[in-house]
Amino acid sequence: MASDQDLVVGTVKDILSGFEPFVLTAERRWDAGLWSALGDAGLTGVGLPEEAGGSGGELADAVAIVRTLAAGAAAVPVAEQLLVAGPALVAADLELPSPEEPTTFAVADAVTVHPVDNGDGPGRFTLSGTVADVAWAGAARHVVVLAPAPAGMEGAVLALVDASSLPAGDAFNLAGEPRGSLVLDQVGTSGALLTVGQADEVRARYALARAVQMAAALEQVLAWTVQYAGERHQFGRPLGKFQAIQMELAEMAGEVTAVTALTDAAVQSLDRAENVVPAAAAAKVRAGAAVEVVARLAHQVHGAIGFTQEHKLHHLTRRLWSWRDEAGSELVWSRVLASGLLAGGPDELWPALTRAV
Repeated sequence: MASDQDLVVGTVKDILSGFEPFVLTAERRWDAGLWSALGDAGLTGVGLPEEAGGSGGELADAVAIVRTLAAGAAAVPVAEQLLVAGPALVAADLELPSPEEPTTFAVADAVTVHPVDNGDGPGRFTLSGTVADVAWAGAARHVVVLAPAPAGMEGAVLALVDASSLPAGDAFNLAGEPRGSLVLDQVGTSGALLTVGQADEVRARYALARAVQMAAALEQVLAWTVQYAGERHQFGRPLGKFQAIQMELAEMAGEVTAVTALTDAAVQSLDRAENVVPAAAAAKVRAGAAVEVVARLAHQVHGAIGFTQEHKLHHLTRRLWSWRDEAGSELVWSRVLASGLLAGGPDELWPALTRAV
């Protein structure tokens, strides 16, 4: 008997098969048709409560959708909407846009926020400044912005910005996905004042979303490489029969297994409503470290064919290199992880290091 999650994944794969996910050109920076098909199936609201306008379902269902689309190189903002922006709005008791309208997330440290009212809880704010490196800028209709709290207040402000009329800068990551800037000039919006801990959790969710995507892409790259090594013959036998290639495949498998384990642990921590920051930090750091190893060995095994424009491998490896630096690099999250480990003092350091995530 197939589980509900299996049915969701099967539906996503069926929809994905009707499009060309491994094509990203200057004329098509995101797949509006795929987004529309996912929205029609109710998949762009999975994991968000029905009473808030979502489609219901569990966090695990949303993660499964994100993983499936990441492995398929789907150019849509589902990870940002289902794992970061949507849950952040719900937690802050802010109105959730229609799931059919693409919503993304951005950290806006250079934006200045002024309260229109007293700024206590859900209220009105004005935002001014430039929001850089916005995922899916120009494609997303709404942007959930995490900006510094107004002067004299602690924490951060989570604001929902209507980006449909804002010009987006023409910038892209290495994979060709939109990463432009939005200029805010006294833009009025609804928002909520978050505590430092709540803001840290939102940032951790963003890092975890990228780690989930990276884990899925790494698994797919490994699967393609194993398949290719079994099909490609050299000197009268498959590449996979050579000991050197077997060692490289084993190294790749070890990296992917470690990333998957830490990412799954972080998702479970989030699902249990635990402090997700250390688990997400560990997952993002480990995923980023694995990218260099897995991408390098995958291209080495594939040889020249893996670098050609027509081959699908580079559509995932270029995303992996891009996602590695987004939502905080390994250095950023290593510092967060180290700070958390040291917070309990010397007596708690070893137990913290050996405790299961």
